[in-house]
Parts: sequence; structure tokens; C-alpha cells
Amino acid sequence: MTPTPTLPDTLHKLLPASLTALSAAVELRKGERLFLQRQHPRHMYFVVSGEIVLERMGEQGDPVVLQRVRQGFVAEASLQSSSYHCDAVVTAPGQAVVLPIEPLKAALATDPTFALRWIGMLNAEVRRLRAQCERMSLKGVGERLLHMIETEGVDGYLRTGSGLKSLATELAVAHEALYRTVATLEKNGVVFRGKGFIALARSTTGSQQV
Repeated sequence: MTPTPTLPDTLHKLLPASLTALSAAVELRKGERLFLQRQHPRHMYFVVSGEIVLERMGEQGDPVVLQRVRQGFVAEASLQSSSYHCDAVVTAPGQAVVLPIEPLKAALATDPTFALRWIGMLNAEVRRLRAQCERMSLKGVGERLLHMIETEGVDGYLRTGSGLKSLATELAVAHEALYRTVATLEKNGVVFRGKGFIALARSTTGSQQV
């Protein structure tokens, strides 16, 4: 860990100075597990770059993705939990900021201004989860993909740093079906796929990438 990292603007605005001083930077290595199911939570992770997924084994023995984070906090519910209910797996390399959980809980209990900012952050996450539930109600693979680009992309660009197979898991579709759908949508001029992203065709007139 690297102490007192340069914080992203979102985190810098959120945290009080007391927590900023306790933060540390960690490198995320693909395949690494930051924590495991049933472990006691000791740290809160904020993804700056790369990707972390929360997963646990389903009834059929296949991993089920519960949360995918490319920027933001991972497993916020662990603040109120005695143990993790899933594993955190790094699916794309990058960097995260780590905060000790006990001082974080203490700050939320004693600093009402910080607590309100934290609630605002959680409200944004609830809106994202609502969009995810709406997406799961769509039947077509293409519908789900386009919905994700619209709701979780930036200016029509969706990062896919960990690949289409990982994205298929999040969309709850077979990866073969997603490959075929992306190929069809690209052939029909609906989307454009580049290195590490999929974009709506109307967003590709320039060279911007997320």
C-alpha cells in the first residue's frame, strides 16, 4: 500500500480530512481477490481505475456477478455486516483507494455533514441498481446491451476492459449470444466496438474514448 494517495475528485469531495489522512493506494492485479466470502470486513475499497466484481457461486456452481465496479466504492453494505457475503475479484488491473472501516464508521456517526454526503452517494447507487433491475426485465440481448450503454456509459461509450465474456455475465446472457449480438449491431451500424469499449454509433464521430 502507498499512504496518502492523490485522491480522485469524487473521493476528495466526499471524505473529511481525518479519513483522507488514513487512506492508502493499492495496485489492483487481474485475478487477485481483495476479500473472500465470510471474511470479516476491515477495509473499504474505492476503485479509481480497473474493475472489481463481487461474485459468489450460484446453485449450478457458476459464479454469479452481484456488483461490477469500474469507479466507486465496493461492497458498501459491508459497513453494517460482520462478514462479507461474496468474493471481490479484480477483473481488470488498475488502482484503488483503501480506507479502514472502523474510522469510517466512526466518522459517519460523529460528522453529520459527512454522513449526508455519504447518503447522497448511496442514493446515486440506488438509482444505478434500479436501472440494472430495469435492464434485467428486458428479454433481448441487444436490448440489454443498448440499455447498459445508455445508463452506465459516458456519452454513449461503455468501457469493457475485462472483455465481452465478463460483460455477458453482468447482462445475464450467454457470452456466445452477446458476441453474435455485438457483431450484428456493429454490422447494422448501431454500435461501434473499439479496444476496451463499445459505443453507440452516433457517439463515434469523434475520437473520444472512455
